[in-house]
Amino acid sequence: MIIESILALLSGIMFGIFTGLMPGIHINLVSTILVSLSSGALISILPIYLLVFIVSMAISHSFLDFIPSIYLGASDDAEVGLAVLPGHDLLKEGRGHEAVMLSSYGSFYGIIILAILFIPLSWVIPKIYPFLVDYMAFILILFSSFLIFIEKNKIAALFVFIFTGGLGYFVLNLGMKEPLLPLLSGLFGTSMIIISIKTKTKIPPQLISKEKIDVPKKSPIIGSLIASPLCGFLPGLGGGQAASLASTFTKKDKKSFIVLTGITNSLVMGLSFVSLYSIDKARTGAAVSIQEIFGSISFNILSLIIIVSIIGGIISFYLTRYISIFFAKNINKIDYTKLSLIVLIVVTLMVYIFSGLTGLFVLILSTLTGIYCSRFSVRRTQYMGCLLLPTIIYYLIN
Repeated sequence: MIIESILALLSGIMFGIFTGLMPGIHINLVSTILVSLSSGALISILPIYLLVFIVSMAISHSFLDFIPSIYLGASDDAEVGLAVLPGHDLLKEGRGHEAVMLSSYGSFYGIIILAILFIPLSWVIPKIYPFLVDYMAFILILFSSFLIFIEKNKIAALFVFIFTGGLGYFVLNLGMKEPLLPLLSGLFGTSMIIISIKTKTKIPPQLISKEKIDVPKKSPIIGSLIASPLCGFLPGLGGGQAASLASTFTKKDKKSFIVLTGITNSLVMGLSFVSLYSIDKARTGAAVSIQEIFGSISFNILSLIIIVSIIGGIISFYLTRYISIFFAKNINKIDYTKLSLIVLIVVTLMVYIFSGLTGLFVLILSTLTGIYCSRFSVRRTQYMGCLLLPTIIYYLIN
């Protein structure tokens, strides 16, 4: 049993590396496939091993997904959405590896915070959640309004939020298979890749310093403690919104924001499992998959999830470092345009396989939407209107 558990853990980490490094191929997709196979081809595998696989994959993904957003999504155009992120500023200074490691340290801090808070939050969340349900639509409206308010161009942010929200409402009501795959891949993946190809991205030689990286701790941790628990159990919210909210309580320097992003990325993922245990609500694809396999989970299962998260986080931290060094050393040797085209082809094939021709239509539509909205120079968290607005509408009419 121990050997099988270790194999499930390591396999999950390897899949997390794959999903983390391939834009558009998310852990939600792999988790969905596992759930569909769990009653067929994988029926002989004990559910507990599937759980270990899914959790370790989710945690590994939360560490690795910063690598492609830094090395493969940069642009010389200051108006392009991704270029405004602090990580790309460091990449253009030849410090892409430092940016990745700052995020990785943040993700590891997030795992530590999760290990400390999961027991008290498991007790607190069920106490307050019932009082929030009746006002959920207004809470989400207030939260969305705040994220729009902190933008420099508030009118543009409101427009992007409503525009992507309308797209999300349309797509989610099509009745298609795996609607989030083409929707999110287009808005956050293929649109940014096409922009980078169009602007002829040039990446300067990257420095790999042997000196110890100065990692901000106090400010990002405080900010994440304020925002992540809220975004971890409210519907339609995730790590991006948590980072945006937390940034209003932290220092405004580049390093602090990158560390903060790493913390919220892994912490919100971990807290989705706490929400599954405490209020029986799944807030991430990984948590949904575990819910479909197990139904409600016990405290022992939640404790196992935390243990797997810690072990997976430690391994993923070091793997991220080595993979980032490889990227930093070889990124200039790679034909960026060819690599981007390969990624586009892979994403398109995955969408066709799992969502059919309707999925391809949605992918094209969401990609064009992502390209159009990038002109407004607002945070990409506003694109999450594609999920937030439909969620708000749902709670208003129900």
